[in-house]
Amino acid sequence: MSWLVQPRLVNDPFGDPGVYLDFRYGRRAILFDLGDVSALSSRELLRVSHVFVSHTHVDHMAGFDRLFRLCLHRPQPLILIGPPGFAAQVEHRIRGFTWNLLDENSVDFRLSAMDYDGRRLGRAAEFQAREAFARREVEPPLFLEGIAWMEGEFRIEAVALDHGIPSLAFALREVLQVNVWRGVLNELDLPPGPWLNEAKRAVRLGMPDDHPVAVPGRGSIRLADLKGQALRVAPGQAVAYVTDAAPHPENRAKIVQLARRADQLFIEAVFLERDRSLALASLHLTAQEAGSIAREAEVRSVTPFHHSARYLSEPGLLPQEVFESFGTLGASAMPA
Repeated sequence: MSWLVQPRLVNDPFGDPGVYLDFRYGRRAILFDLGDVSALSSRELLRVSHVFVSHTHVDHMAGFDRLFRLCLHRPQPLILIGPPGFAAQVEHRIRGFTWNLLDENSVDFRLSAMDYDGRRLGRAAEFQAREAFARREVEPPLFLEGIAWMEGEFRIEAVALDHGIPSLAFALREVLQVNVWRGVLNELDLPPGPWLNEAKRAVRLGMPDDHPVAVPGRGSIRLADLKGQALRVAPGQAVAYVTDAAPHPENRAKIVQLARRADQLFIEAVFLERDRSLALASLHLTAQEAGSIAREAEVRSVTPFHHSARYLSEPGLLPQEVFESFGTLGASAMPA
């Protein structure tokens, strides 16, 4: 089965937090957090359609200027979602620049910024290049509680964790994974091509069995006939991202629920357990706790990151403690 997205850390585990989720079959990507993005090429950043920001400490938001500047000349919109007060902070950032050269003839780039309170999207604002990025209040999409974004193929679940301030954690969950049996396709004398993407989409949307799927040069075929023979349907991919969370039971319970049976969990491991007093003082997870949470959540793979620079001389200690606690010493992240 092929994954919907290929997730990877933006930086090494001692660098700014962030995960880049590259869609395998679409010219787009999603970012979890927006710290230093210099490791990403301009082409990779221009694929980004949505950014989900945990909180606005500088190491989680410093890359905004580069991404914003690159997107100024593209017609596709950019959507950013963060904790309460986020839309106002984005507005202040934009107002720090001068826009006298923008007018109605500019590229119609639009940026939307939305607040998420841990349960639902709240205040939302839109900024358009043709209006010199003046703020316009808009209604946010209405999703079920606990969902920060949703499309036909996937949803982004989110919870608010305690970091002294709200810090959001996210999980991308594919609705269903639908793959094509190429051999069966040949047996049915059906051609490969983009029409199969529409067939997959119909399955994910739960269309009825008699839904007709157009086949180039062949008229159409019932969705049931494809599902029964040429399509393989399975539970979708799940990728969770957790950073900047105080090590206490309330946060732990929320993280476990969010990451339950995820294929891959990216989770901060800032301090060793022997330095737990530092973790408590700075409201961060220890490596031991990160691995224990991953084990309790029954994730398939765990990738630790956001390591404290105090361990730079012994970089293997933190991941070792994570994997020992997780129960799979020597385990590693799934290949990106």
